[in-house]
Amino acid sequence: MNTILQQFGSYLARFLTKPHRSYQQFSVLSQEQLYQTLQPADLLLVEGNSRVSTAIKYLTQSTWSHVCMYTGVDETGLGFVVEADLVEGVIRAPLSKYEGYNLRICRAANLTEEDRAATIDFALQRIGYRYDTRNILDLVRYLMPTPPVPSQFRRHLIALGSGDPTRAICSTLIAQAFQSIRYPILPQLRRIDDGDIPAHSEEDLLESRHFSHFTPRDFDLSPYFEIVKPTIKGDFDYKRIRWFN
Repeated sequence: MNTILQQFGSYLARFLTKPHRSYQQFSVLSQEQLYQTLQPADLLLVEGNSRVSTAIKYLTQSTWSHVCMYTGVDETGLGFVVEADLVEGVIRAPLSKYEGYNLRICRAANLTEEDRAATIDFALQRIGYRYDTRNILDLVRYLMPTPPVPSQFRRHLIALGSGDPTRAICSTLIAQAFQSIRYPILPQLRRIDDGDIPAHSEEDLLESRHFSHFTPRDFDLSPYFEIVKPTIKGDFDYKRIRWFN
């Protein structure tokens, strides 16, 4: 039975990740811009173009359906990312994989070199982890790109089944990597008593969310990640733009 479920789950995963024929490009960054801007441990938010991407964007009310981590260049000068793919599991993929996609760069603020290396190592050590496609329920939820679910429950649909750390999904992998160095993403405010302590006082503590509850857009919303836009970095001058009309 497990073999049958695995085979059916693998077929379903491939179906869900099959690209749509039409894809609108808005904020496409060139490979040259990416190479000039990206730093190791930077995150790439991706607007995907598959059925599962459509569902994730709807459930999270966000443009971004995927997140991966830039790991730097190899000895040949090629850039790579580490990511969790629904079909292939956690893999190391060339940066060129996302050429032509709408992207956003997120950078953890003031990350030390030691923690930068530790974060990347955490993700790379998970290469080979696979999404457990025997859990058909996890995949069936994506067959309906826009399920009629109240907005307050949509995040829970993303988290289904991802409590097992070997069942890697994209945002879970990245959240675990940053939580391993205790870097904040979207922590919750935790009061240490029931007194009338002003919000955000020195008596308040931050509490991490469970890694399975993170979505790609959380890295965009996080106040601890910088949004890096190559087109306006450096000597950008809108006066030099040549308009068609």
